[in-house]
Amino acid sequence: MWSAAEDAAWGRGVARELVHGSPSPVAGRLVGNGPEAWIAFDREVRRLQRFRGVSPDRLEARLCHPDGRVRASALAAWRNPPVQLVLIRCADWVPQVRERARRVLGRVLAHYPLRTRDRARRALNRPVADDPARLLTALTPLTLRLGEREHGDWAVEQLEAALSGRYSSLAAWWRPGLPSTTWSWNSLTPAQREGMLERLTGSADRPTRRFGAGVSLACGRYDARELARRAAAEHDPVTGRMWTDAALAALAAGGPDEGAVDALLGSRFPAVRAAGVTALRRAGRAEEADRYLADRAGSVRACARWLLRQAGGDPYAHYRALVTDPGRVSRYAVTGFTEVAGQEDVPLLRALLEHPGGPVRAAALAGLRRLGARVEAPVLLALLEDSSASAAREAALQLLPGAGRLDSAALADLTGPQWRPHTRRAAFRLLHGRGGNAELRASVALLDDPDPGTRRRARERVADWNWLATLDKGEAARAELGELLARAARLLGADELRLTHSPRSRPLRG
Repeated sequence: MWSAAEDAAWGRGVARELVHGSPSPVAGRLVGNGPEAWIAFDREVRRLQRFRGVSPDRLEARLCHPDGRVRASALAAWRNPPVQLVLIRCADWVPQVRERARRVLGRVLAHYPLRTRDRARRALNRPVADDPARLLTALTPLTLRLGEREHGDWAVEQLEAALSGRYSSLAAWWRPGLPSTTWSWNSLTPAQREGMLERLTGSADRPTRRFGAGVSLACGRYDARELARRAAAEHDPVTGRMWTDAALAALAAGGPDEGAVDALLGSRFPAVRAAGVTALRRAGRAEEADRYLADRAGSVRACARWLLRQAGGDPYAHYRALVTDPGRVSRYAVTGFTEVAGQEDVPLLRALLEHPGGPVRAAALAGLRRLGARVEAPVLLALLEDSSASAAREAALQLLPGAGRLDSAALADLTGPQWRPHTRRAAFRLLHGRGGNAELRASVALLDDPDPGTRRRARERVADWNWLATLDKGEAARAELGELLARAARLLGADELRLTHSPRSRPLRG
């Protein structure tokens, strides 16, 4: 699936080929692309015809012409225009074009079920079943993009009406099988609306997904359990919040539902789990709050503490019991404990720096920093060599403010290939905090580091290094600086190095 930028670039490319005389059909070139391709195509065709004076020989070019009279005449001339371009003209800034396009769009959609499969494919620009609801589903992403325009709300309102079971010119069509003289209008059937909403709420396009969820919620189609299930399975945060809020409202109105609460609690998204923890109180299950005190998400832990207090419990006592029990202590138990701990708990956190679990050590170190407790530099330097990457990273973070007072030779030794990648990264971070020649030496030494992240950061530093300023300030001997520059040029290439000339600069030799 292409990105919006790639779709737009493709649409502009097709527009240029059309205006310059390509015989390829526009519909065929834009098959499978998103709404941005059609919008970019329309804008590019108009731009090219406005500034280059190209004659609009093709009907597609006339429909996108800068002159509203040309666009209106193109709408009147076409029998079966590409429905996406007609939809764009429904949001046109010229009232006459806009009104005519809306009539044409209704006529195109009205005859859709009577088309042969070939004609349906041309209308939608992709093979679909003879189901008007599928055509409307395919047009929804473009409709929503156009809805952001000043006159683009008409199609969105018509689409909402169709999905809600009301009359809509987008969902009214000739009844198949009846003579053309018999005018009998149908709207979407309940089964078609159901299928269309399912496709919209499952769309990979986020605005479409959110629109489908909003219409579904407005129609009141689901009970609390189904709303909770959809909230737990949703991967778009905005849509997930919509399902979650609706599930909580349904639980508040309809009473406890064990299945709905369990579905919320089982989600992998923190906001949904937090809502599930909050719902435990109404479900009469407040005693389960302690299960979520050590959740990996801070919002869930906060909700669990609130629920525990509402039930008369003490979160601090529960946390202290967790972190002092070797069998139950965990990284997030320690993190939660530090969120309610005080200065009197500093010794307990210091003791946890000796815990065999690396994530626990890192959480204890972070907790000490949160409480403002000072950890001695030798202890932090020893943690740079820790087997846990999170502990080494936290140690480097606490050492960083005083990096200028650290032994640069000892830090440079920790960037050697014999150390773990996270130790090299932590030491390099501190050398970067020191700056000067110590950072330059480490950066050049790590240009070919086997760890991709360390290698990338070292290359960025060397490529941006002002070598002439270093020479002028006398921060390094000329011979050493020349050797570092030669190695950097060999590994990076001279073109990537910043070698800006200065009036005081002198050529580097040796």
